[in-house]
Amino acid sequence: MPLPQQKKKRLGEMLIAEGLLTELQLERALREQRESGIRLGKVLRELGYLDEEKFIMVLGKQMGIPHFDLSRMGIDPKIVQLIPELVARRHQVLPIFKRDNNLTLAMVDPLNVFAIDDIHRISGLDIVPAVGTEREILKGIERYYSGTGAMQDAIRDADKNSMTDVDHFPPDQEEEEDDSPAIKFVNTLIAQAVNQGTSDVHLEPDHETIQVRYRVDGLLHDVMTAPKSLQAGVISRIKILADMDIAERRVPQDGRFEMKVGDKDIDIRVSSLPTIFGEKIVMRLLNKASILIGLEKLGFKKETLAEFDRFFRRPHGLILVTGATGSGKTTTLYSVLQTINTPEKNIVTVEDPVEYQLKRITQVQVNAKVGITFATGLRSILRQDPDVVMIGEIRDGETVNLAIQAALTGHLVLSTLHTNDAPGAVARLIDMGAEPFLIASSLTAVVSQKLARKLCKNCSEPFDPPEEIIDRLGLRDILAAQKEAHHISKGSGCAECRGTGYSGRIGLYEFLPINEAIRDLIVKRASSAEIRKAAAHTQYRTLRSEGILKAIQGLTTLEEVLRVTQEIEESY
Repeated sequence: MPLPQQKKKRLGEMLIAEGLLTELQLERALREQRESGIRLGKVLRELGYLDEEKFIMVLGKQMGIPHFDLSRMGIDPKIVQLIPELVARRHQVLPIFKRDNNLTLAMVDPLNVFAIDDIHRISGLDIVPAVGTEREILKGIERYYSGTGAMQDAIRDADKNSMTDVDHFPPDQEEEEDDSPAIKFVNTLIAQAVNQGTSDVHLEPDHETIQVRYRVDGLLHDVMTAPKSLQAGVISRIKILADMDIAERRVPQDGRFEMKVGDKDIDIRVSSLPTIFGEKIVMRLLNKASILIGLEKLGFKKETLAEFDRFFRRPHGLILVTGATGSGKTTTLYSVLQTINTPEKNIVTVEDPVEYQLKRITQVQVNAKVGITFATGLRSILRQDPDVVMIGEIRDGETVNLAIQAALTGHLVLSTLHTNDAPGAVARLIDMGAEPFLIASSLTAVVSQKLARKLCKNCSEPFDPPEEIIDRLGLRDILAAQKEAHHISKGSGCAECRGTGYSGRIGLYEFLPINEAIRDLIVKRASSAEIRKAAAHTQYRTLRSEGILKAIQGLTTLEEVLRVTQEIEESY
């Protein structure tokens, strides 16, 4: 093994020549490397002498091989599949591209001749080493493989065991083997969804296949097509996990279960719906850790957050958080509860379901089967001497009237409502049967929210918006006044964001404090438009104006602001 040792020595000399290491540091690193058998780059990083990026650059220069920034590359999935996932993980490598009989391979350790020989034998191709950081390569493995190997194995197993009539698949076979195709498929499907930041998984049967779709950052996209032979087993497996009736296929059902994926505790809500081709399954994935992120990280402006903070620290009143399903209302309420949760307060919640267990807070789960609804739960809560009450959702007249009475009798009441914007909450409460004068006396503030896709930091670049968008959003004066200050950008699409230009989501918040002028309008049963007009004289900003501000700050795009606020603005 003299050749690798000689190369390491030359590499060390280059690191010293580049001024990145001292001789004493190199001597200690080589000693640690010999004793532990760990790669020199990792030893240097662990000792705090050198970060991996600089080491990789010198290594590539010393060996005369290129360094690829994998985060900015789009790799053909067919190329990735030339090497099994287990092999890629074992050797910490990622195929980048293939030309003729040559396969270029990003490697954490391009000196690893055993890895090169192993992959040459498996692929039948000549290996051209390239250098990549460990972080980039492991991230690439997660992104491009995402458990597809296990999923394809499940599909192949299902094809081998396929039946002519899928309805005769044993639906009550609860004691299945862990390596059965259905269990493999479901486990891999959920793990892949979690790794990709999916909020909902859709399994949609048709005449010959099952279409799998993921909702990522609010938008659905196709993931794969599975054979019909998997349908009965997969649906039965999910129903067993969710404690649903696997023998009942004619009526919709709901259930839930929990699963640990890596270090993440995932709460999964399941809904089944009978269709002409069998049951469609939708699984909503909730990462419990993501609920408790704190108000300051949700996307509120500092001024809005300071004003909101003033209202929820009051001893009584009704505060509503409104928005569509999946817009993050529960996360906002949990963040508020976290902020005001002190030993001096008795905080009680009634939820459907309880999404996260909060310390020192009493949480009640809605259970219609035994008569616990939001209304009956709230009645019982009010006899428990609460200071703060959180109602998961106001759905009917009885609940809204109880919530108002609680707010009027000295409790701080927090709840959610389904409306497009903050002013629309008043009309919704009146529609549910609440008296306007009681609403005016109890309601203190309304927060409306939407989630917009966040601009990918990796591929964002300056962007001059089309004239049509400037006119539709009324941006001409704003941009003229901020010629040098604005940072309107657009994502060009990269491997990091899977070509979408977006990564993650950010909240848009519309905060409406109820002042005397608005109370007078509520008593007079004024329309939402009149309330909005009165609010315009305060610091109130619409969801669209909040979105425009975030686009100017370079956090999202103008097209995304248009997409998420179009329905609201056009209803004005």
